[in-house]
Amino acid sequence: MEILVLMVASSVVCAAEIDSVTTRSVALENSRAAINRIFNQRIKRGIDEANRKRISIHSVGDLELYREGEYCDEQVLYRELRKAIFESNTATWGLKGYHIDVQLRSLLARKSYSLPLNDSIYRDIDYLEGISLNLKELSDVVKVERELIGVDKLGHFFAEGWRYFEMVAFDDKSLYDALAWGREKESGLFGYSTTGIFSYADLVANFNGMRFWNRVLLKQDDPLTGVIANLLQRPYVTCDIQIVDSFKAGKVVKAWEFNREFDIGEFIDASWDEGNNCNSYADPLIEAKVTKRIRDVDPDFACPSLKAACSRSRVKYGDYARFLLHPSCLNAE
Repeated sequence: MEILVLMVASSVVCAAEIDSVTTRSVALENSRAAINRIFNQRIKRGIDEANRKRISIHSVGDLELYREGEYCDEQVLYRELRKAIFESNTATWGLKGYHIDVQLRSLLARKSYSLPLNDSIYRDIDYLEGISLNLKELSDVVKVERELIGVDKLGHFFAEGWRYFEMVAFDDKSLYDALAWGREKESGLFGYSTTGIFSYADLVANFNGMRFWNRVLLKQDDPLTGVIANLLQRPYVTCDIQIVDSFKAGKVVKAWEFNREFDIGEFIDASWDEGNNCNSYADPLIEAKVTKRIRDVDPDFACPSLKAACSRSRVKYGDYARFLLHPSCLNAE
């Protein structure tokens, strides 16, 4: 019994869903500035913490002497940024994406919309079909410019986006390996296995989160921009000489500095919206239940809602589009 409880608890916190059909007619303020403000503050805090933990290494014969305050350590920077962004005491333990989702439901409460499961298009999915869906509430939705997205997507952006980046930057995996990992998770604990729903919009958020983490130091080209554009990009963080500290120390002292502000608008597009980048379902029975409720809410609704937006997403993501877009969006004309 105890094992069963642990399994259920693990499943519950792995996945969140939104209803992007019932909420389409709700008037919402643009949350772009609010989201940027939240995460720029957290990024700055992470940089400050990384600087407090700077060290320098001096070789004296066979010994290595460590001195505080003179060295930019990339691993420390990434760790402290993750802790700050997730508002966590650790960079790895726990379900960071879900925690961001829950935090933002509160922080963006005045700009978001919360829909009870029993009023949603998913109300007929039972416990066996979607245990996580039934044991917790839907995530909230917000508007970022014209796009309607779930705040759970920002959890995917930062948490699963980090995993994509980590695989490519540190684990000697290809970007296609990372994309395959994301699809595997969406087919399992992040989707089909716990909610009965496979969200392609989650995959788009994951991919763009990888692009964010890559831009922290910009040591590799952005996968979506050309060579010239990459040369003109600026990283979010740079390791710069500290003039005053260097003068006092009588040697070069460097520290991390915030080089440019984060803007979520640079990453979000219409494929983050599940009303355009459609969901898939674990079996035809679930799909039939959801489709019936969609017809009840809006008989004229068809996914993708904006075919032209899907065409733009197909161009934007190029060869990666086949891993990120639902077939209905991928083939929309």
